[in-house]
Amino acid sequence: MPDQPDDIYQDFPFVSLETVDSTNNYALHLVHAGLAQHGTAVFTYEQTAGKGQRQKTWHAAAGENILMSLLLRPEGLSIADQPALNAAVALGTYDFFSRYAGDGTSIKWPNDLYWQDRKAVGILVENIISAGTEGGGAWKWAVAGIGININQTNFGDFNRRPVSLRQITGRSYDLITLARELRHCVLKQYDALQKNGTAAILALYNQRLYKLHEKVKLKKDNRVFETEIRGVGADGRLTVFHGIEETFAHGEVEWIID
Repeated sequence: MPDQPDDIYQDFPFVSLETVDSTNNYALHLVHAGLAQHGTAVFTYEQTAGKGQRQKTWHAAAGENILMSLLLRPEGLSIADQPALNAAVALGTYDFFSRYAGDGTSIKWPNDLYWQDRKAVGILVENIISAGTEGGGAWKWAVAGIGININQTNFGDFNRRPVSLRQITGRSYDLITLARELRHCVLKQYDALQKNGTAAILALYNQRLYKLHEKVKLKKDNRVFETEIRGVGADGRLTVFHGIEETFAHGEVEWIID
């Protein structure tokens, strides 16, 4: 088992729930109720309506996985820096997961974590932006929802090639201990974003990118094409090359993984 880091964030609130519709919903309620604090973690053993990307749901067996949301106050960041904050969350989650799962871990654009070619983690970041004058606004909060397959071994007919930490390592884990460690890793990368700037975070994100400089299959509308992954830019768009260079925003293409 890896050495545990000193938890410099241990005094931040850690909310543990038996069940909730969605940890992101609970965290957003804290914001709207004026009770939010930066670094607050909301953990649950069971979600009844977990959120995934693109209006999908996140399915996880009760009591077997990390289901957690972190409240982040984007001090000193502009709305245009959202891709960098998303990258920091993904990097912190990568740091945590790779401590146990090893070198097979990578970040699949835009915000999943894969172990080899199997999905281990899903991340959904929701933002609260206040209305401003002349169409502008201020970025008030980011809520980073993170679902990690930990002890689950039976995924039924789930068709996205899932894998859990227990399947990788052969060990079972205490969820609260790991959830606190995950928070530490994410907040550490958030602090690195604040200290070192967006370019450094995005450079590290690209180093950890799934299939970087490799050929993959993507689908756009009814077109399936083979292309090389070149990286992700400051705007969060994926750059690929297949005779010509193209860039895609989140949701414009779908991965085809054999």
